[in-house]
Amino acid sequence: MTDVARHLELQGPGRSERIATRGNWLRAGVMGANDGIVSTASMVVGVAGAAVSNEALMIAGVAALAAGALSMAVGEFVSVSSQRDSERAELDREHARLRRDPEYGVTRLTTLIEAEGIDAELARQVATQLSARDPLGAHARLELGIDPDALSNPWHAGFASMLAFIVGGAIPLAAILATPRHIAVPVTAVAVIVALACTGSVSARIGRAPRLRAVARTVGGGVLAMAITYGIGALLGTQV
Repeated sequence: MTDVARHLELQGPGRSERIATRGNWLRAGVMGANDGIVSTASMVVGVAGAAVSNEALMIAGVAALAAGALSMAVGEFVSVSSQRDSERAELDREHARLRRDPEYGVTRLTTLIEAEGIDAELARQVATQLSARDPLGAHARLELGIDPDALSNPWHAGFASMLAFIVGGAIPLAAILATPRHIAVPVTAVAVIVALACTGSVSARIGRAPRLRAVARTVGGGVLAMAITYGIGALLGTQV
């Protein structure tokens, strides 16, 4: 294989797709933890606002944590399964097309390689070498932006989302259960603000976005959610 062919395999859309996939997985983990923090904190603060017993508060918090984690796992599993099915369908269509017309594959690869600034004659030679070695893999990476050897795994995605949610949700749950009742809500609010500031900062770094704006948005949304649910809990608690 020529140096040009090797360069295209390493630097083509397939490599970019793998980098983007890793970034998306990391971002999804951060967002899963953020969801766990906000939803669990809102639940336990709202229940605390209703002035229920510590046992009822613990049951509500654990139930919220388990339900949210399972919901995240199922949602991510279904989403990634759909993505994987779509990628497999694209690969099957491309494989059938290449079997019907191998020359089409070489011509199409030549066009794609030329678009990278490679001379037409050299592009044809590279396309021929890539087609002889692994035609489907070459088309998948250079044309479809898919790495056939690194398709998304829905089981991994579901488990990762569930774990991220549990880790995030455990923070407000532990904070409200481990502190005296008369200061439990303020302590939980502080713990949530710190945790959300961390997730907002990490998400901004991943997306190369302004950190202060991301942190303010994340913390503001979480505080608003807790305030609303606490108000609802307090209102309903006085009615019971």
